[in-house]
Amino acid sequence: METYKKEKTFDAVKMMREIRDEISQETQNMTFEQLEAYIKAKLKEKDAKLIGQK
Repeated sequence: METYKKEKTFDAVKMMREIRDEISQETQNMTFEQLEAYIKAKLKEKDAKLIGQK
């Protein structure tokens, strides 16, 4: 049985690591209150809600 290796066009792990690193860099010296405001602002930008909120 032959196996075929398909070339990736999208690497989800790489993308997630890049996003995580960017967020970590933006928030590294924030206080809890600043981090909370940052998260709320990002959620508002995306019109998203925290899990469990309606």
